[in-house]
Amino acid sequence: MKTYTLWQDGGTVIEYYPAENRLTDSTVVIFPGGAYAFRAPHEGEGYALYLNSIGMDAFVCEYRVAPDYFPLPLLDARRAVRWVRSRSAQFGLDPHKIAVMGSSAGGHLAGMVSTYLTPIEGEDADEIDREDFLPDATILCYPVCHMPDETGVAHVGSFQNLCGGKIPYAAVSNDLNVTDKTPPAFIWHTSDDAGVNVINSYLYAAALRRHGIPHEVHVFPHGAHGLGLAQSEPHVAQWAGLMKNWFVSLDWLPGETNA
Repeated sequence: MKTYTLWQDGGTVIEYYPAENRLTDSTVVIFPGGAYAFRAPHEGEGYALYLNSIGMDAFVCEYRVAPDYFPLPLLDARRAVRWVRSRSAQFGLDPHKIAVMGSSAGGHLAGMVSTYLTPIEGEDADEIDREDFLPDATILCYPVCHMPDETGVAHVGSFQNLCGGKIPYAAVSNDLNVTDKTPPAFIWHTSDDAGVNVINSYLYAAALRRHGIPHEVHVFPHGAHGLGLAQSEPHVAQWAGLMKNWFVSLDWLPGETNA
């Protein structure tokens, strides 16, 4: 693993995990979960090492969390995609095969960089910021998506930590911001997730369907929140292989999908 900073004067760190036996020039930028209060290593390095094992390079973005509020996490996420895209030749990557991936609040951030199109303060710092921030695919693992409202499905703490009372929740409710430009998505969740209601994933998938955006959704009947690769839950652990199959279907990995 190699560590870089996203800006020339330091600041947010991005970690590069090159695959020992790389099979593809596609890559994934990972945003670990943690309610916008911390970043869970098993949803960062853990995912990166799995992606390495299937022949993909990966990057983990150590984006800012509370008490740093919006737009700083999004600024970091956009910068991470732009940074990887700007260095694609250096790393031998295809600048048009960059996915973002996140779990829980990290899933919200991956969804936000895929759906929130409004310019934000702090961009246009240098030539890297001339790159497109929109990823080419999105991977959401038990994601926070929908804003706090009367439905009661929101993970309120994540929205509080992100927004800090500075912007309305609706502005960053990912399911409300899906457009025809939103990238294709792979989504998984457990139906009895007590931390982040599975309806978050249903609402995002429904918004993708309304806009004709290709997506794949897997909902497992049981499993606690924050499982990551779910190595202790063999049934849920199938999601990683299903994601690998999805990459193959996108022509981002060689081979045939497994039945």
